[in-house]
Amino acid sequence: MDQAQLEYFRALLNKKLSDLLGEADKTLEEMTASDGQVPDPTDRASLESERSFELRIRDRERKLIKKIRKALERIDEGTYGICEECGEDIGVKRLEARPVTTLCIECKSKQEEEEKAKGL
Repeated sequence: MDQAQLEYFRALLNKKLSDLLGEADKTLEEMTASDGQVPDPTDRASLESERSFELRIRDRERKLIKKIRKALERIDEGTYGICEECGEDIGVKRLEARPVTTLCIECKSKQEEEEKAKGL
């Protein structure tokens, strides 16, 4: 992968990271701003359900943030775009679709088949 492509993916990953961190800050502000004092039990249950859903989304995003940071580290180390399983280059189209990926399409397909066979 040439330097221009690496810089493209670095910018893409940094943008996504910035967006996710902004959403996390926004959620934190919204949750701390509302005092949660809802007298109606039905409204309170709805509010708690919405908060639970929001927190599950943020947890998924927290995991994605870790993957993004690791991808940025791989760019710095010079290992970005190289499959961790077979050592071959990961296709640019795959990286555009999933910039945090660590496996080429063949190794990922093999991994998914093994997981399916094990019933995971």
